[in-house]
Amino acid sequence: MVDVLLGLQWGDEGKGKIVDVLAPQYDVVARFQGGPNAGHTIKFDGKKFVLHLIPSGIFHAGTDNLIGNGVVIDPVILRKEIEGLNDAGIPVAERLLIARRATIIMPTHKLLDAASEKAKGDKKIGSTLKGIGPSYRDKVGRYALRIGDIASPNFKEKYAEAVERHKVLLAAYGMEADYAEMEKAFFEAIEFLSNIRLTDSERFVQQAITDGRKILAEGAQGTMLDIDFGSYPYVTSSNTISAGACTGLGVAPNQIGRVYGIFKAYCTRVGSGPFPTELHGETGETLRAAGSEFGATTGRPRRCGWMDLVALKFAVRINGVTDLIMTKADVLSVLETIRIADKYKVDGETTEWLPYDLESNIEPQYRDFAPWQSDITEIRSEGEIPASLKKYMEYLFAELNVPISFLSVGPDREQTLDMRTY
Repeated sequence: MVDVLLGLQWGDEGKGKIVDVLAPQYDVVARFQGGPNAGHTIKFDGKKFVLHLIPSGIFHAGTDNLIGNGVVIDPVILRKEIEGLNDAGIPVAERLLIARRATIIMPTHKLLDAASEKAKGDKKIGSTLKGIGPSYRDKVGRYALRIGDIASPNFKEKYAEAVERHKVLLAAYGMEADYAEMEKAFFEAIEFLSNIRLTDSERFVQQAITDGRKILAEGAQGTMLDIDFGSYPYVTSSNTISAGACTGLGVAPNQIGRVYGIFKAYCTRVGSGPFPTELHGETGETLRAAGSEFGATTGRPRRCGWMDLVALKFAVRINGVTDLIMTKADVLSVLETIRIADKYKVDGETTEWLPYDLESNIEPQYRDFAPWQSDITEIRSEGEIPASLKKYMEYLFAELNVPISFLSVGPDREQTLDMRTY
């Protein structure tokens, strides 16, 4: 069976840390979608690592780490990431595999990303400008270069054909295609990646299942950024939900086991798009400062807001979540009042269901909770959890009907309480 771990909000929920915590229990950790727009932060032994493409199990000996076919790969960023880990003493080559069917991000994809975002003006979506959207468009349009093409004798010819198509699009945007330096680094990185183990992800995963190996599928971004079910059009270009693990790795639906859904004890969002529970004043600034809410990939300040239970219920349902993981409970310690939006009022009508249009006239309806206002970063057992935090968690369990199996009380891997009862 394949267990899935993914975000239930707008990303940045702490997936990297939790995968790192769970990885020793698995033989394979596999990324199934997204690209270098991901920023999975892991802290241990006084060190900090930010992973963009490499699965978060890379720090554990004996664990295979697969970049699946659903991922879009920037060879330059991946090379830099591998070299950085190698310099830190992590034997990446022994632990990493890349799917041949994974799509390649070209230099001109980044130019197209920038040109497209600029053309949107005030309606820009807040792209990371990593070339993610244009590379997925090429994939759907059946023009993409894939990692397996690196071994083709006519790879450069395929590349040149793709560049010519991109030049036409760039000209339509009124942008010149100046990419000479980027192209040099690109081909050097392609040569570098030719020494990394390549595999057919569907064959590798199916064989691992047959052999009885335990597999953890690692998602990127979050459910509310899913291309089909997120706050469209302010979304990413892939399926971030649990179903994406099937197409992003080659897994049948009946081979999915547990689904771990991660959420923060409050909400954050990076970039543009609707955010019903956003806090614009002092409380939002307090959360941002206390939670170090700045993008791991872009460095942009994250927008902060109260827990949105309407959106969270939607995410739990659509992913078939079996286990909840709450992170950053320690951040709420700085507040005197804690709130949860348990309903929306949409055009005067009260609902607990997420509406089609999140940019419509939504008024969140809040329920207040007593604060815990104590340092919980040192607690290591369920019995040490403050009574007010327990009530907060019990309310979420009652509303979501899914147990909170893990509680994160700090950024380090040791600051994670395992409360599973199975």
